[in-house]
Amino acid sequence: MELRDISRFFSSVVEGVVESVVTIAVSRLSFDSLTMAPREVRGIGSGFVISGDGFVVTNSHVVGGAKRVYVYFADGVAGEGVVVASDPYRDLALLEVSRRGVKPIVLGDSDRVRVGEIVFAIGSPLGVLGSSVSMGVVSGVGRTIRGRGVVLEDLIQTDAAINPGNSGGPLVDAEGEAIGVTTAIIPFAQGIGFAIPINSVKRFLEMITRFGRPIVAWIGVQVVALSKSIARVYGLPVEEGVLVVGVVAGSPADSVGLRVGDIIVEAGGSRVRKPSDLKNAVEDSASSGVVELVVVRGSSRFRVRVPVVVRAL
Repeated sequence: MELRDISRFFSSVVEGVVESVVTIAVSRLSFDSLTMAPREVRGIGSGFVISGDGFVVTNSHVVGGAKRVYVYFADGVAGEGVVVASDPYRDLALLEVSRRGVKPIVLGDSDRVRVGEIVFAIGSPLGVLGSSVSMGVVSGVGRTIRGRGVVLEDLIQTDAAINPGNSGGPLVDAEGEAIGVTTAIIPFAQGIGFAIPINSVKRFLEMITRFGRPIVAWIGVQVVALSKSIARVYGLPVEEGVLVVGVVAGSPADSVGLRVGDIIVEAGGSRVRKPSDLKNAVEDSASSGVVELVVVRGSSRFRVRVPVVVRAL
């Protein structure tokens, strides 16, 4: 394939998804730090249509605390949006708009994403209405970062340029499918951006369908995915599972004796390979109120039943 053909192919991929991408403008009530007088603060972000019935996904932090939300479509039509559900722990929000029939973006499978894949970050950087596109590769998968008071797990790392206003827009693969939601950049770092995996979006929507709203199901551990290289470097007894890197004092995990350095290899009867596997198993155990884990500690392997704390958002 000639270079011109490759360029046209990428252009056609982008053209196929930009009509699904929206700009989101919000107004919030704030107070002057000196006089404490109320004032309106405006912000801008991105999002994308997931259903022709008028539903849009964006970041929770884009619409958090918003007094009014306006959605601008690719063809210039604008309308007011209503926040149907917001989950700050996933940094995801679902909006409903009155406009129907807009082409939804195709949701891919983030479990199939590989390092080195070409991706496109599409959004409204720097408050410019209308979609802007940057291209890069997947630099890493399974990343965990702290941001905005929460820990975000299983993130996709990319070097595609992500600027203020891109938050909430899709990260799209070369097949034109959304594989993530761009959510954060590291200040002062070059070429480091992150996206929430699209399978987390699917899970977010599933929780809304099952419970009527997002829920937080929590046992009080922070974990990272194991890899063969990590296991070999640190002489760990297994090469698959999630490594406990933090236990919240007073949490259910703390009360049953889980420790930093433990490796969780099963949860709720299913194998655990990455943080989202554990999160999903805990959420699936919300109704029963307890999740059974299989834990490796040194040369021993044991089962433990951990109470699940559930809170609706």
